Amino acid sequence: MVAVLLAVSSVCALSLGTPYVPPHRLVAAVLEGDTTLAGIVVSELRVPRLLLASVAGACLGAAGLVLQEALRNPLAVPEMLGVSSGAALGVAAPLVLAFSLPAAVQPLLAIGGAALGGGLTLLVAGIGRSPSAVLLTGAAVAAALQAALLVLMVMADQLDLQLIYRYLLGSLSARTWDDVTGLWPWLLVAAPALVLCAPVLSVLRLGDEDAEALGVRAQRARLAALAIAVVLIAPVTAVCGPVAWVGFLAPHLSRWFAPAAGAVRWLPWSAAWGAAVVVVADVPARLALAPVETPAGAWTALLGVPAGVALMRSGGRRGAAARRTTTAPPAGAAQLVHRGGPGPGGLPSPPLGTTGPEGVR
Repeated sequence: MVAVLLAVSSVCALSLGTPYVPPHRLVAAVLEGDTTLAGIVVSELRVPRLLLASVAGACLGAAGLVLQEALRNPLAVPEMLGVSSGAALGVAAPLVLAFSLPAAVQPLLAIGGAALGGGLTLLVAGIGRSPSAVLLTGAAVAAALQAALLVLMVMADQLDLQLIYRYLLGSLSARTWDDVTGLWPWLLVAAPALVLCAPVLSVLRLGDEDAEALGVRAQRARLAALAIAVVLIAPVTAVCGPVAWVGFLAPHLSRWFAPAAGAVRWLPWSAAWGAAVVVVADVPARLALAPVETPAGAWTALLGVPAGVALMRSGGRRGAAARRTTTAPPAGAAQLVHRGGPGPGGLPSPPLGTTGPEGVR
């Protein structure tokens, strides 16, 4: 289903708009070097925007699953741990303070801010404390970093304020091939780390004590998972801004469609669903109020939060029904276990396989 959704939304993203390009002309516009206005718009604007939306969604979806599995909490998302807020602060601060920095440094600033937010969360919560404490502390750290962002917005002039406001909502507007190519070095680092991290996430789900018994150092594994999430989130945030709640919705979609799978199988599906969510959200972001573009992050939050809550509730009911099915005794089990008739004085005799008080030796 996710492949069909991603394919249909990709065709819509490339075809719809001004100018409209029929689907049968897309291949020629992309591959044959069409020099018409439609060909230039498709190849130079819509294709890099589509690729950026797919890569950004995949990174955010995978990072959301890593955080949720490492902390054993379905609400552990980048927005709740100070990671996204820290990355946004790292990018917005030089803009407001008028520091002239090259564009290539922005991912480094975002990574520094994301590491600052995540590190503060772990430091204040205490690395050895429960995952719930980490999540609650992360919400407080995220609120503090957002307050710092508000202070910067008060200090900014009108032009910078508009740029920061659009950036903080998560926008794919005016993105080019340079923005896409800037993400590949970080993906080359994060992809092997994700492959190595997935089996460890399955062990962390068992709890810290069981993970230690199996030879996994839970505290170090959780720190490594947070570092991987930072590498996935920060470059995307540097380019697109914090696209909200993709890391919350994509893991729940992957679990809902494959409830019996583990983290190893959920990870690629979560990345695929994250890409589909951002690509789908970018279509109304670009066309709903045309010619004015709305931020894609507003649409992911508007559609993602209710859908995620519904998935959590339905997933909980499905899990409870499955547990009742597996734990309920089969029909007639009571009759098979207790077949004794009335004993002396009308008292029931002990069930089969047991002994009465007089039979205790």
